[in-house]
Amino acid sequence: MHCTRKITDDLYYVGGSDRRLEKFENLFPIERGVSYNSYLFLDEKTCLLDTVDSSITRLYLENVKHVLSGRKLDYLVVHHMEPDHCANIEEILVRHPETTVVGNDKTFAFIRQFYPDLDLEGRKLVVKEGDVLKLGKHELHFFMAPMVHWPEVMVSYDPYDKVLFSADAFGTFGALNGNLFADEVNFDRDFLDDARRYYTNIVGKYGVQVQMALKKLASVDIQLVCSLHGPVWRKDIAYLMDKYQHWSTYTPEEKGVMIVYGSMYGDNENVAECLATLLSEEGVHDVRVYDASKTTPSVLVSEAFRLSNIVFVTPTYNMTIYPAIEIFVDDLLRMGLKNRTLTLIENGTWAPMANRLLREKLKEPAFRFTPHDLTVRSSLDEEKLKELASLAKEIKESL
Repeated sequence: MHCTRKITDDLYYVGGSDRRLEKFENLFPIERGVSYNSYLFLDEKTCLLDTVDSSITRLYLENVKHVLSGRKLDYLVVHHMEPDHCANIEEILVRHPETTVVGNDKTFAFIRQFYPDLDLEGRKLVVKEGDVLKLGKHELHFFMAPMVHWPEVMVSYDPYDKVLFSADAFGTFGALNGNLFADEVNFDRDFLDDARRYYTNIVGKYGVQVQMALKKLASVDIQLVCSLHGPVWRKDIAYLMDKYQHWSTYTPEEKGVMIVYGSMYGDNENVAECLATLLSEEGVHDVRVYDASKTTPSVLVSEAFRLSNIVFVTPTYNMTIYPAIEIFVDDLLRMGLKNRTLTLIENGTWAPMANRLLREKLKEPAFRFTPHDLTVRSSLDEEKLKELASLAKEIKESL
């Protein structure tokens, strides 16, 4: 049975949601599932925009068949060749041999790699920056968006309905639960954390490229944003753009502190808890405390993009940084995060050296440091508690 929704007079949603998948890209936990979005124009020409993951193939094909209602499919536009969006290209073309596939040079190079036996001779249209595909009253204007977040990515814009088909940009984790539009839910409550986690873990490394894409689109009047994951935006577009402006420039959304600790026997956990209390007493109330051994790195990375300050509380472990902390640090570096103020607290019973090793990894000028580090020997005593209180004041001043 089909499950579609009408977006405008001529544009339909034909995607669906997957709630069975445990980890997106087999890396990032998605307890709330994920949607795979595809859209279909019914104009003088019909045009399908992207396909979906193989996990929802049956639903997807039923949706496309229902909306077409016997019409032929003239075009399939491929904005992005990642398998969660391209897995049904061959299925669509088997059912619709009349269809022309639209993509750029790199799109078709990737199609050959994923589908080596697929013959597109006479069935493809290669587009480049500024090209236009006419469907009738609707037109698709193409903008290349390389490395947002694959090299072949492009987006398209229909000036008639002022809709941007944004590929993975502006996407989010989370199943749609029947609410296709962002304004049908409380976005900050229901999707913002997942949107941030999606961006920071999937696209976060490519802030420069995202900025280039945003500048290309700055002069375009966008009234609808149709991403390949998550809800469709038809209101508050400026809010969405502002979030991407922050994330892609590595600018903190909020002045606040995340305390990330590694603790084998509870002593560093105690340090983290005491620091959180001291910060609260100093008037800093946006404080989040995370156990790096328990919290998935994808959440930690997302919070690091959100907040202005990060405190690392880590033991020295086999003369190195505690592994769970180091995984998080390496993820931050891999995502290119910068413009954060860091505070370092180490623990070592006989040879503490984690702070030095962290400083070697997290270098200025990408990161700033509060004036003093703290070294704890085994457990927190009264003298070190006083130093911790001074450190809390330094963190407050850095905000």
